[in-house]
Amino acid sequence: MSEVKIYKGLDGVIIDESRLSLVNGTEGKLIYAGYKIEDLAANALYEEVVYLLWEGTLPNRTQLEELRAAIAAGAIVPQPVIDTLKRLPKDADPMAVLRTAVSMLAHYDPDSEDLSKEANKRKAIRMTGQVTTLCAAWPRIRKGQEPVAPRPDYTLAQNFIYMLTGAEPEESAVNAINAFMVLLTEHGMNASTFVARATSSTLSDMHSAIVSAIGTLKGSLHGGANTEAMRMFMEIGDPANVENWFVTNVKNGGRKIMGIGHRVYKALDPRAAVLRDRAEQLARNSGNSKWFEIADKLAKLARADQYFIERNLYPNVDYYSAIVLYTLNLDVDMFTPLFAQSRMAGWTAHIMEQNAANRLMRPDVLYVGPMDLEWVPLDQRG
Repeated sequence: MSEVKIYKGLDGVIIDESRLSLVNGTEGKLIYAGYKIEDLAANALYEEVVYLLWEGTLPNRTQLEELRAAIAAGAIVPQPVIDTLKRLPKDADPMAVLRTAVSMLAHYDPDSEDLSKEANKRKAIRMTGQVTTLCAAWPRIRKGQEPVAPRPDYTLAQNFIYMLTGAEPEESAVNAINAFMVLLTEHGMNASTFVARATSSTLSDMHSAIVSAIGTLKGSLHGGANTEAMRMFMEIGDPANVENWFVTNVKNGGRKIMGIGHRVYKALDPRAAVLRDRAEQLARNSGNSKWFEIADKLAKLARADQYFIERNLYPNVDYYSAIVLYTLNLDVDMFTPLFAQSRMAGWTAHIMEQNAANRLMRPDVLYVGPMDLEWVPLDQRG
């Protein structure tokens, strides 16, 4: 038998062509449909990036307003879904809550089982808004507060802050959420995107594919990493403790620094560079710089350490995004749902791209178990 090459973790396997994004880990570059992530994060509304991924070009003013209005109008979550959320345990994992709620949305979507291009676009518009509404509703519901309905005149970032707080959204918070969402919109063939496309390749519906993606993102090695990073910063507790924590836990204890290192990037994650600046600005504006100082001091210690230098380990998007979200007073366990909220445009774009030129995904596995065993009757087995 000829030697079979096994691609553990699917490393190096290219499953298709895509026009959506380019991830260049060697050079630390991220491109959305031709545009550098740094330019988009500095200038674009989230809705502009949504349009870019779905249509392949940036929108003009009229197109942008039409999409913004459509997402805002479609962001209303059916009351039976809200009522179900109110009956869930208040200590339920927010990603599990989101997974359940998105599955329920399918029952109230008139296009749920329609796989046509037009129906998929309508579902993508609705779900992009509805997931944001759900992410703002759950923190309120579990605190005994009533959810706030989205406003039709707001952008998605404005609506998130408004629905979360029930108050007029503050500009710096909106800008931070908008930048976070732009930076996490799309990232090539990551685990959750791959699973969404694999589900779609069976000709299953868009809601099922998004539920698959949410379940995949829930893991601590994917979307849950920023939650673990923030818990690590909270464990350190104070900038004065960073050096001792680093020596005790990392140098002598062999512990990983959550949020440093990436499967693809062997240079600084370009999203982390943008979010570091946002985190520093938010820290200054809020008057609470402790968490940023802890993160930045720890990152500098790591970058000066030979172990991290030799392995090209840099902060990734999770590292500084944790600081941004925590400074906005978001509960730590809500960080991953915010990741899902941001990734909706990318997931739905990939699903539509998969459907446009579909082929069922059917990888193989190398069998290494026993062969030709003899059947043993039940009463003769030990």
